[in-house]
Amino acid sequence: MDMYPSGTSLRSVTCSYCNVVQPPRAKHCHDCDKCVLQFDHHCVWLGTCIGQGNHCAFWWYICGETALSLWTGTLYIQFLKSDISKPWWLYAIMILLLATLFFCLIFLLLLLLFHSYLILTNQTTYELVRRRRIQYLRNIPERVYPFSRGACRNLYEFCCAQRSKYRMEPLPTGQELEDKLRPYTCSDVLSCRCCC
Repeated sequence: MDMYPSGTSLRSVTCSYCNVVQPPRAKHCHDCDKCVLQFDHHCVWLGTCIGQGNHCAFWWYICGETALSLWTGTLYIQFLKSDISKPWWLYAIMILLLATLFFCLIFLLLLLLFHSYLILTNQTTYELVRRRRIQYLRNIPERVYPFSRGACRNLYEFCCAQRSKYRMEPLPTGQELEDKLRPYTCSDVLSCRCCC
């Protein structure tokens, strides 16, 4: 935490590849060969980095793929039910496709739930997986999410914040971290401390 002035978004780390000063939560992607704000991961399926500028679109893409898989599976099952009197081996390929679709659906649902959790806690995949290796997250306890502003505000900023300008999130001050360490009480739940 000594590397960053409290409550600022500036830091003195320069990317050794791009030669630019990286703000907090930025990381250089070796696949794209550029620094990405709020780096989440490099998606090999889409061939691009997922970060501040496109994380919302990525979530909607996963949501759409999940809905499409559910719809396709429902159509397969309805078709198989309509011809239930015929022997099952006539539809062996369709049954194999349905099994493959079910496997993909489980993967998509888990991915959608995982990214929904990250959105509600204002984390990235990189921060969650590499927490002990990231300088500004090392001394922060596991269950404290330093950039979280509550589930409702995190969701609003993720979905509805103006996308034309990039926002540099300041690192939390020591007092803010202490407040986040404090356990929730009944009065905190009633006052919506957990979500606003």
